[in-house]
Amino acid sequence: MLIAILLPFLSFILRGKIITGIICLILQITLIGWLPAAIWAALSLNNERAEKRNKKLIRAVKESQK
Repeated sequence: MLIAILLPFLSFILRGKIITGIICLILQITLIGWLPAAIWAALSLNNERAEKRNKKLIRAVKESQK
């Protein structure tokens, strides 16, 4: 999460989203764009973590029904 706030573009690149990371870097270059880039990266990271939790929960429910 710290990387997503301090270096938003790097957060995307480390998660394999190269094009998104480049777009975020362009936004981040401007001082005004830094805050939206940091928010975007943090929200994206939280959404990705939530999706992983949901997929794990769905798998567990399906396995318990067998």
